[in-house]
Amino acid sequence: MARPLMSRPLTACRAFLGRSRPTVPRPPDDEGRSAVSSAPGDAEPSAGPDAPVQPGDAGVTFPVPPGDAGPSAAVSVPVPLGDARSSARRAEPLPPGDAGAPAVLSGALPPSDDLEQPGLPPAGLPSSDERPEHQATATDTMPAPRVGTRPERVTIGGVTVHRLTEAQVVEHVVTAARRGRGGHVVTPNIDICRACARDPEVRALVAGADLAVPDGMPLLWASRLLGTPVPERVTGADLIWSLSRAAASAGLSVYLIGGPPGVAVRAAEALINRCPGLRVAGVVSPPFGFETTPDGLAAVREALLWARPDLVFVGLGFPKQDRLIGVLRADLPGAWFVGCGSAIAFAAGSVRRAPMWMRRSGLEWLYRLSAEPGRLARRYLVDDLPFAVGLLTACLCRRALRKITRRFRRPGSC
Repeated sequence: MARPLMSRPLTACRAFLGRSRPTVPRPPDDEGRSAVSSAPGDAEPSAGPDAPVQPGDAGVTFPVPPGDAGPSAAVSVPVPLGDARSSARRAEPLPPGDAGAPAVLSGALPPSDDLEQPGLPPAGLPSSDERPEHQATATDTMPAPRVGTRPERVTIGGVTVHRLTEAQVVEHVVTAARRGRGGHVVTPNIDICRACARDPEVRALVAGADLAVPDGMPLLWASRLLGTPVPERVTGADLIWSLSRAAASAGLSVYLIGGPPGVAVRAAEALINRCPGLRVAGVVSPPFGFETTPDGLAAVREALLWARPDLVFVGLGFPKQDRLIGVLRADLPGAWFVGCGSAIAFAAGSVRRAPMWMRRSGLEWLYRLSAEPGRLARRYLVDDLPFAVGLLTACLCRRALRKITRRFRRPGSC
């Protein structure tokens, strides 16, 4: 019996739709490794007390090496390079000889369409208008200081900061990293200045950093009152994007430390999507209080040494993050460590950042206070606000005294 005429186009449409959705074959398991498929519609990993995956992390699996039973294990997610052409990724096991080391959960990020294909030249840095977190300024064209030279510095509130723009910081860090010279970047704000004024050990942490750039509009205002203005505010939340873009262009790898379970994974995915060609060597979300136990520190150190990244963003809050950087720097002398505070949470989207007009006008603290009043009310209103008022008042008095002194020093003045 002849087939109806209307059934032929329907059959062709079904065949076309079936071909338009290619399936991604799942590679067979090899030596107990669990395969991670990049095909859409894969089942999400089951939630459990040890599963760091949050909603929205479908396609990410974390195989647990033998002996991982405790919740104190750090979560490390290495991202292998060169798997962009493959439709499936495998979780990398711990290197041989680490049977007695603290447990480290390891997995792989799902493949992204924005990953650079192996063999292609790295993508160049995008223009500033493609990224809403940072707006280009006239100071972005200032040349960066040469590696090996000390940038110009100014002391504000007892803390010495460098007079650099964000673009200069990025160029300085990337150039030094490509030459195998590591360092430490700290971004002092009012809260850090207040802590430095009270604690000599904290002040030594900031003084020991290779680059210190002001994160906070009150420090910019104070520098202008002193007659030695810094060019712009440079925050860790901005550096995590600009440094990642530059790292993608230069072929450098990055590593993320900090954030609750799952947050660092989402931050790594966001960085990969926004920075084509970026290599994320891994992420680790250490549990609360890990720094107080030898096993906790050893787990983070071993995961970092295994990844051997070029740039490390540490978002644990000051001064915890900078104390950890002081411990880890000796193990990776060629890597740059950036204390970035809440930048990992901002990049992951778990915490919203203030609008640009509030950042430029010095009101970002008010936005964060309204979002987290219970955690930030005492810090901002009781501790930081009086210190900021006192700092600006002292700078204003010094400026007035300097003007009076210059006036009486003029020839012919009374």
